[in-house]
Amino acid sequence: MAHSGLFFLTLTLRHGQHRSGRALRLLRPTLSHPAFCGGSMVVCGAPFHSVCSPKPHLLRAHTESPLARSSLRIGLEQGLPSQPHSSFLGLFSRGRMDSSPQIRFGSTATARFLTDHDKLIDSVETFIFDCDGVIWRGDTLIDGAAETLDMLRAKGKQLVFVTNNSTKSRKQCRKKFEALGVNVLEEEIFSSSFAAAAYLKSINFPSNKKVYIIGEAGIQLELKQAGINYLGGPEDGDKKIDLSPGQVMEHDPDVAAVVVGFDRHVNYYKLQYATRCLRENPGCMFIATNCDAGIHLTESQEWAGAGTMVGAIKGSTKKEPLVVGKPSTFMMDHVASKFNIKTSQLCMVGDRLETDILFGQNGGCATLLVLSGVTTLEALQSDENKIQPDYYTNKISDLLAAKKVANV
Repeated sequence: MAHSGLFFLTLTLRHGQHRSGRALRLLRPTLSHPAFCGGSMVVCGAPFHSVCSPKPHLLRAHTESPLARSSLRIGLEQGLPSQPHSSFLGLFSRGRMDSSPQIRFGSTATARFLTDHDKLIDSVETFIFDCDGVIWRGDTLIDGAAETLDMLRAKGKQLVFVTNNSTKSRKQCRKKFEALGVNVLEEEIFSSSFAAAAYLKSINFPSNKKVYIIGEAGIQLELKQAGINYLGGPEDGDKKIDLSPGQVMEHDPDVAAVVVGFDRHVNYYKLQYATRCLRENPGCMFIATNCDAGIHLTESQEWAGAGTMVGAIKGSTKKEPLVVGKPSTFMMDHVASKFNIKTSQLCMVGDRLETDILFGQNGGCATLLVLSGVTTLEALQSDENKIQPDYYTNKISDLLAAKKVANV
């Protein structure tokens, strides 16, 4: 084994019990992904550069919060407060990994069309729903969605809504549910904008430091709620660059993190400002709310997603982001901790294989793909697709086949 650029994986045990099997399930989708060399890895919300990265990094487990202590946490040391964990799961070296054990990307089992709705519902305590493409498309509620949620609540199920859409805060998301006639509590909603703020709070982001935002109001509102200083966002949407001879764009040296999310008003000023912070401010973190290729802004078509903005900063800085949204399981661990539930009692319901279904698989819970959003049956059954959910169905209202049981 080569000895340049050693990497350490740290394992925090859940409730004192050995969880190496769960650890392998969490690591499986990432360790052998094609992006492993030259890319970044994201496990439980904290990515690290691949074993092909030019500089060695010590991976640490953040143990400041109960949430961090209760989950597998692999982190990249970035100059902010963290504590090393004393137990090591494995040792990796730059250039290659130990060839054993073999860990494959995704699930190779063929997804089953859901027919026994009662069996699935009875086996699950908490359903986690994606929103875009599952509950609504654009600003239109998907037929039967509200009735399905009511039925599951009548059966005593906990409902949680996890969205990669960072344009809204949890409070704003709740207002959208209300506008569509769906009754949801704010504490049941977990957006990627909230995840970014929660992550920074979990690592004790310094109160004298700031976050620069490429994104919209949702990120601002969640950072404000968490008591984190920020700049950028919508306020920089109209700013222009000055390319006159000798001009230099000034930037704030106190920016210790750049958070990039979906931004309908992204411009060159924002890209340059974020790039300067990441290049020139020592230890400045690059955080992405998500890397989705597309987003449902309207019902009629899919639009370029946050991955567009994240990709621009990756290209200009040659850095890989820490991704806090799906498929990272940071939000999964947050949900499990908040509601005191086991991941084995969860079912993730979503319309995207590479985010929703992988999110569920990374967290070790059951997965149900709905064909009402991005993923088509053809894409699911393609030989090129390596991510297979446990079940698939046309839309969540198919679960209403079990509605009669709730009325017995």
